[in-house]
Amino acid sequence: MSLQYRVAFAKNDEAVEGPDDAAVVVTVGAADAALDPTVAFMQGKLKSTGPTGPLLAALADGSAAAAISRLASRP
Repeated sequence: MSLQYRVAFAKNDEAVEGPDDAAVVVTVGAADAALDPTVAFMQGKLKSTGPTGPLLAALADGSAAAAISRLASRP
């Protein structure tokens, strides 16, 4: 399953990585992007749509943290 990551900097200002037809869309605010993604998910600051299985796998293998970090550090 494919995942799309979104880091929201402001209303209508998001950095996006992943396909538009992704089965899971993960969204986190830029202010919370520095948190560990697993902690952010448990605190309700990282939101997702779609099945949680692929998200939990991405959290466990570190790919979610890497993608969020890349998006949050945009120039």
